[in-house]
This record gives sequence, structure tokens and C-alpha cells, in this order.
Amino acid sequence: MENLADPIVQYIAVRSDLKWPKGALIAQGSHASVAAIHLNYDDPDTKAYLQSVDSMHKIVVAIPSLTEIKELDETLLTNNIKFKLWTEQPENIPTCLATKPYSKKAVEHFFKSYKLFK
Repeated sequence: MENLADPIVQYIAVRSDLKWPKGALIAQGSHASVAAIHLNYDDPDTKAYLQSVDSMHKIVVAIPSLTEIKELDETLLTNNIKFKLWTEQPENIPTCLATKPYSKKAVEHFFKSYKLFK
């Protein structure tokens, strides 16, 4: 059963400076989300997240620049937060990142300074 006070969520951070079609940006976030879940499939929070497919929580935030997504990447690595940085190929452009599912309280402070993606 889900803890309503501290739900398991997946954060997806998408670069808002890319002037790509909305569908392309949604695809980038989808790639990162699926990859992060696949890479952490046996993690207990990931398993709990996948047990409630009709009530998954994703929080999509806007990252204003390449510099800021690289800084977030470093911060998450330094703090042992598991995630997938999605880099579009063959252009080699970092477009977004997604965490594995986590307790919201465990990771929300890494994302609080970012606005929801519009």
C-alpha cells in the first residue's frame, strides 16, 4: 500500500531550452523514464512503483540549459541518486534525465528549484 504522506515518485527533468516539437521532448522524457526503471528493475522502490500502474506519480520539471542539466547530473551522482541521463544520438545532445522511483521526500530537494515543465 502506498504511503500518501510520502509517495514513491519518478522525477523527469527535461531541457526547456531545446526548441524541439513537443512530441520529440515527450519522447525524450519517455526514453529516460523507461531506461531508469529498466536499469533499476530489481530495486524495492521500483518494484513498489510498478505494482500500482494505475497510480504512478511522475513529476516533470524544466531544466533551463545544458549547463544546468550537467550540474544536476553531477549533484545526483555525488549524492548516490540513481538516474538515467538521456543523450539523443547520433547528435550526442543531453536532453533530459529521469530518476529511478524514490520516496518523494528522499529526492524532492534536488528538484525544488525547478519549475514544472510546460
